[in-house]
Amino acid sequence: MLIFKPKQLAWAMLLLLGLGYFSAMSHLEINYFLKSLIVFMPIQVGAIVYVTYLRWGER
Repeated sequence: MLIFKPKQLAWAMLLLLGLGYFSAMSHLEINYFLKSLIVFMPIQVGAIVYVTYLRWGER
């Protein structure tokens, strides 16, 4: 029986989320400029969460 560590589960969840996001973005038929803006939204949200987590940990 396989025993997964929490870090491995987190990577697996992120992989599935990324694959789903890539698939959804590939099938959108919108303007390329808008698509490029939508593509970078998760990166920006991730950066905000990361910076907030770092600042919160300093207190």
